Amino acid sequence: MTFEQLELIAPIQQALKDENYVAPTPIQVQAIPYLLKGRDILASAQTGTGKTAAFAIPILQHLVSGPPPPRGLRPIRALILTPTRELAIQIGESLNAYGRHTKIRNTVIFGGVNQNKQTQALRRGVDILVATPGRLLDLMNQGFIHLDTIEYFVLDEADRMLDMGFIHDIRKVLAELPQQRQSLFFSATMPDTIVSLSRKILTDPVKVAVSPVSSTAETIQQYLYLTNKSSKPELLLHILKDPEMDQVLLFSRTKHGADRICKNLHKKHIGAAAIHGNKSQNQRQKALKDFKEGRIRVLVATDIASRGIDIDQLRYVVNYDIPNEPETYVHRIGRSGRAGEEGISISLCEPEENEYIQSIEKLIDQRIERVEDHPYPQTDRPMTAEEKRTFEKEKARKRQEYFDSRRKNKGNRDSGRGYKRNKR
Repeated sequence: MTFEQLELIAPIQQALKDENYVAPTPIQVQAIPYLLKGRDILASAQTGTGKTAAFAIPILQHLVSGPPPPRGLRPIRALILTPTRELAIQIGESLNAYGRHTKIRNTVIFGGVNQNKQTQALRRGVDILVATPGRLLDLMNQGFIHLDTIEYFVLDEADRMLDMGFIHDIRKVLAELPQQRQSLFFSATMPDTIVSLSRKILTDPVKVAVSPVSSTAETIQQYLYLTNKSSKPELLLHILKDPEMDQVLLFSRTKHGADRICKNLHKKHIGAAAIHGNKSQNQRQKALKDFKEGRIRVLVATDIASRGIDIDQLRYVVNYDIPNEPETYVHRIGRSGRAGEEGISISLCEPEENEYIQSIEKLIDQRIERVEDHPYPQTDRPMTAEEKRTFEKEKARKRQEYFDSRRKNKGNRDSGRGYKRNKR
């Protein structure tokens, strides 16, 4: 099938040609015709399947083809709600690309930055608003945003929304939306909680499913290195000796771990940057820009921060830590091998993660190829249940000591400031 067969209007057809889009992806083929007819959609689509275009193109076409708003007014007519800043920015960029030959305006709002530029754009008037929940509710409470004119509502990455604790924010937004609207619900996974939420949002939806979460793209080659926890830094450097690995997205379980990996890579003069929740918005965007433009070789990301990272023709994904949820593994490696391109996934597994690999292989129904010939083999044994309990107890004790120390130091600083004020 071609985009011409989807009966898209000429300005959008031209924009797709400008982007060198040749043929629609399966999610686009399935969803776009129904969305153009005004149906609600419940879509299960794996990362990298082209779902942003699947909802962005029909919304743009509806807004261009439908009746214009009253002269002098430009109310918000479409709301796209998404969990992270990075994903919101990516969706905004896609709307700009697909709508470049139309007069449709969009703006993106998210927290972590000054709101002035965002409120100025809202005052000028926008047709499509892309938002993260926190900043949306904040600007609604301040009176900058009203949702009573919304005709199209998209909830994107719904499963990640719930994982990040946004369920109450979503309910507040839903309460402000008009009953008469077209709703689009996209989620990579469909657990019961997601299906239950979708019932409150959608009316007689068409269900669309592409590449279920248990599958990995056939274009991705998967490799597994069994090693010890202490050997992971050296093993990573050994793997990065391959000069073809010039652009690597590496996943770390924790924010501190991501920073530590970057520090080790910098010591060996390997360009790297971390992207996670403790980084400012400007730091995240700079890291992503530097990675896309080849100024750094390795981008280290946590799972939540990685949602919204969209890099054309990314070939290498490294799992420095094996995720304990097998679905997360599928999402991670789905960053490579997109749109038919070849991808390579490399996973570094310590003894305590062996059971995670078993769960992953059970989910994807295939054995990941082991790389035996490397200098840092796994020689340690996994902890027993008793050893694991002792380890977790000690870790919890150290964490509590750390936070107690922080509270104590903060209290001393605050009392010191009070003493100085009293002296003045």
